[in-house]
Amino acid sequence: MKHPPERALSWGQVLVLGAAALPMVGFGGLGAWGTYSNITSVFHRSATALGVVAAGEGATLVLALTLVGLTMLGQSSPAAVRLGLWTLPALASVTGAVIAPTGTESVVFAFTPMAMCVAAEGMGLLARRIVVFRTGVDAEAQRRNAAVMQHLAYHRARAANHPNQDARKASELESWKLAKKVGTGDALLGAHLVDVQRERMTAGADAALAGMFALPVTPPVTAVTPTPQPPALAATTEDSVTPPVTEEGTQVTPLLPAVPPPRVTPVTPPVEPPVTLKELAAIAGVPTPALGEPLTDAQLVVVLRHLRYLDDPPLSYRQAVAAFREAGFVGGEQRVRKAWGSLMSHEETEA
Repeated sequence: MKHPPERALSWGQVLVLGAAALPMVGFGGLGAWGTYSNITSVFHRSATALGVVAAGEGATLVLALTLVGLTMLGQSSPAAVRLGLWTLPALASVTGAVIAPTGTESVVFAFTPMAMCVAAEGMGLLARRIVVFRTGVDAEAQRRNAAVMQHLAYHRARAANHPNQDARKASELESWKLAKKVGTGDALLGAHLVDVQRERMTAGADAALAGMFALPVTPPVTAVTPTPQPPALAATTEDSVTPPVTEEGTQVTPLLPAVPPPRVTPVTPPVEPPVTLKELAAIAGVPTPALGEPLTDAQLVVVLRHLRYLDDPPLSYRQAVAAFREAGFVGGEQRVRKAWGSLMSHEETEA
């Protein structure tokens, strides 16, 4: 599957994203400072407070930077990193709640470390959206979809071939549950599906309009070759033009022989075997175009040339596009139109 070209961030977008990232870092630092102050008020030792902050907010910051770095590289984050972003602040919250001298302070001590957790998640989500915007690739969505498809393939095979009937039934039910999760959160997949449906609707509307506004076609006239009359038959006909007269003066009309109707000999032009799509692709030096797969520009020209000359007279652009969609080939409207223009230019050059 081809991905869209990379897009660059504008200066306005950079400023807005930077302004959104600064509060995340600032409030995460304030949460770490609050935890340090809380621990110092209880133990009265800076080293102990620093150790608690390093184990909670510090480790969370390390995981957040790891998440941001992997996301900027277009890679998915391991499960341990995503789990640690919530586990470490939660442990720091439990620690603060346990060592707090009163119940009111216990709530405050437990709530303070969550600032670093929210800041880390916000930075990771912002970095992920920037990568998706620039490259069109969502590594996290691809990771989830790959895991879902792997489980779905296993349960489909288990439902079809497992010797235990209960296991087959359980896998069949699990397959339908997994089917609901396929493509969830994948913006690129949704965009491709919308493009495919848009092309199909365009082809259907084009075919409907072509059927409504098509001009009637006059059937071709078949050439008739008359059969020459034999000489004997012509002589008999000439002799029988003047009927003989009997003695009583009565004219007798002789019986004429039956003349067969002229034979009609249709003129059939010689039929040449059509060139197959595989042969055209071999002549053009490109792989044979396959149904349902994205085609290159050269393959699009080969397919349109093959469809155009399948009928006599050659198909028009709209007819060729309708045949292109009905056959199941995949290609955007702009690329198909560009390939048709290249084909027409090539035909004019040959002419």
